[in-house]
Amino acid sequence: MIIVLTGIDGSGKSTAARALVAAVRAGGGKAVLLNNHAGRRTMSIVSGRLGVRLPGRLADGIETAFRVWNVLVSHVRASRFGGLVVMDRHLYCQLALRNTKGLPRGRFLPWLLSALPRPAAVVHLELDPAEAHRRITARGTDAETLQDLTAFRDGYRNLPEYESFIKVDAAVPSEELLGSLRRVIHNLSPAVAGHRGAVTKRD
Repeated sequence: MIIVLTGIDGSGKSTAARALVAAVRAGGGKAVLLNNHAGRRTMSIVSGRLGVRLPGRLADGIETAFRVWNVLVSHVRASRFGGLVVMDRHLYCQLALRNTKGLPRGRFLPWLLSALPRPAAVVHLELDPAEAHRRITARGTDAETLQDLTAFRDGYRNLPEYESFIKVDAAVPSEELLGSLRRVIHNLSPAVAGHRGAVTKRD
């Protein structure tokens, strides 16, 4: 079973994904975490050091190539794994970034999404851009402006796929967020979750 986590930078996707996999394993289940990054942080650091900002289409092309490769590798690995597969990011993230940059959606990524095995759920971590900006500033490993984060949030919300996402509040304490994610898993497959949980509604 594949679960995809999406959300703006600072929403805690990677931390939540690691915690979810650890919790399932601790309960005796099988789980693996697969990352589908696009190299945005590395590109941002390099661009900052060089004082060069890549044109939107060029940056998107590089990010898309990395993202597609990682997603394809992840799906191959997922097909060989008999348990819960948690994917940190996916092609939805690149489509949201295109919305953010005012770039066309294109045909290839939507086609690839339709061709790949459909996740059991896409769980979107909802967080106010101001709080996301505070978190990013506090960790000090990368830099995103509040304006960029707000545009990214809107980029997700403008996706046609967004309505089918399961929305989870990412502003809550980490343990509460983990509980929400475990309830999502339980509703999809109690055997995988390894615990009882209340019904999590789709927004």
